[in-house]
Amino acid sequence: MHRVFVDSNVFYSRTLRDWLGLIYLEGDQSPFVVFWSEDVMAEVVYHLRRKHPDWDGTQIATVRDRLTSSFEVGRVTDYTVSPSDAVTDPDDLHVHAAALACDADILLTCNTKDFVGGEHYDVMTPDDFFVLVNRSVPAAVRAATRKQVDYWGRQGLEVDLPARLTAAGCDHFAGLDLEHIRALALAP
Repeated sequence: MHRVFVDSNVFYSRTLRDWLGLIYLEGDQSPFVVFWSEDVMAEVVYHLRRKHPDWDGTQIATVRDRLTSSFEVGRVTDYTVSPSDAVTDPDDLHVHAAALACDADILLTCNTKDFVGGEHYDVMTPDDFFVLVNRSVPAAVRAATRKQVDYWGRQGLEVDLPARLTAAGCDHFAGLDLEHIRALALAP
């Protein structure tokens, strides 16, 4: 089971956080545990507020509360931030420190250029990570796909999941998900 520390830019994207959460919540099928810190959540809230100045407090709190309750066991609090050659952006030192503290195998981030990783953990984009997960447990990805299709259908909307994934930087995973969508369309 992979120990995955998630950077704020992954949680910030609705598409990425939905996929991460839905696959994670597949229970014993999930090949990973998600870790996060209060610093990461603070960044998520800050950037959501900047993008959506008109959202009321409940909308912001709902996103944060859903993340923290979904990934409750992964809260990392005990870490020391110090300079490191593993990070090229000093604003990300806290991410590196928390990833080390939880003994992460993978640092999941959209900003791979800011992290060297190396001997401590693998630095992965969401696209590479979801492709890896699909290779390990395609049934969990298919179940998450079904849940997404059902959710958007209940909203009365047809949503192009592969297009949303592509817009979120997950080109390769979008193609794999299209295969799941096609298989689900054939299923009774």
